[in-house]
Amino acid sequence: MDFSLTPRMAELRDRTRTFIAEQVMPLEQDPRHTPHGPSEALRNELVTRARDAGLLTPHAGTELGGMGLTHAEKAVLFEEAGYSPLGPVAMNIHAPDEGNVHLMEVVATPEQRERWLKPLVAGDVRSCFAMTEPPPGAGSDPSMLQTTATADGDGYRINGSKWFITGADGAGFVIVMAKMADGAATMFLADMDQPGIRLERSMDALDSCFTGGHGVLHFEDLYVPAADVLGEIGKGFRYAQVRLAPARLTHCMRWLGQARRAHDIALDYARKREAFGRPLGEHEGVGFQLADNEMDLHAARLAIWHTAWVLDQGSRGNLESSMSKVMVSEAAWRVVDRCVQVLGGQGVTGETIVMRIFKDMRAFRIYDGPSEVHRWSIARKRLDSAH
Repeated sequence: MDFSLTPRMAELRDRTRTFIAEQVMPLEQDPRHTPHGPSEALRNELVTRARDAGLLTPHAGTELGGMGLTHAEKAVLFEEAGYSPLGPVAMNIHAPDEGNVHLMEVVATPEQRERWLKPLVAGDVRSCFAMTEPPPGAGSDPSMLQTTATADGDGYRINGSKWFITGADGAGFVIVMAKMADGAATMFLADMDQPGIRLERSMDALDSCFTGGHGVLHFEDLYVPAADVLGEIGKGFRYAQVRLAPARLTHCMRWLGQARRAHDIALDYARKREAFGRPLGEHEGVGFQLADNEMDLHAARLAIWHTAWVLDQGSRGNLESSMSKVMVSEAAWRVVDRCVQVLGGQGVTGETIVMRIFKDMRAFRIYDGPSEVHRWSIARKRLDSAH
């Protein structure tokens, strides 16, 4: 493996870093940022700035107006975008839209690409992905899916409830996972402004970085014509893996940028703040925490790069993405937690952005599969491979 940056990677890194510093970070204290994420007005302004900078939806294919990035190139660019909580929103590479773009590029029909994917890549609409359900429905175990799709003439009727649906409030369309009569799962595309879809409420959450927050959706006799089935009937779980393996990794890339931001702030504070006659960082209790941060950031970046390399070789990379998800989410959490400790009172107030990163970061160990589920899956794969 070659860990050196290509000229294209270096240019993407530098251009993204400049854009985030000059066009995005000045908006971090904008009052249009709400407890349920950046408002639509703030998002639209950020998207316009990214579009003008030529950095909007860079992961999409070139035929759609993106840059057609490899996974290794994403690792460089997404980390830089993640240096600000608003960076991924600006560049249209945040969840769930980033994963939905990838999924639809692989699975969608030409008509579906024209109707839904192109506006999504252009930043004109947002989307959501509706799979998680209230108990007793699907969560970490997708086989518990309760939402149903029943054949009706030339289409299907969808009934059921979903929750923790990121970006639901204000989304233009939704990808719904539903169970067929034979128990197989299928994905459906639907515009959100239909009477069969109801946003019941937005859920209060620790994080505030996703436009549209996290919603509770109810589907009641939602009619979806056969032409709006995403992919083939009965292959929903297979398509979920097409989406989830790369999406886990891009989560890691973005959150690594935020962990690095918190670490940079803590480093600067430790250099300047004095206690007991010398700079804070010269005390071993603080210096060792900063050293541990450096090692966690380094290890996390290596894990991301290795998994990106595996995916770029054409592998599905499910095992590697699971391992990276656990390693990076837990390493990034340790980094940000230490930064709060180093900053002391500054770390638990809004005087720096570290408190906001801390609140956002905690959920990363749960998104796209809790660490415990990935550990169980990794162990099972290894046990099975021993036979």
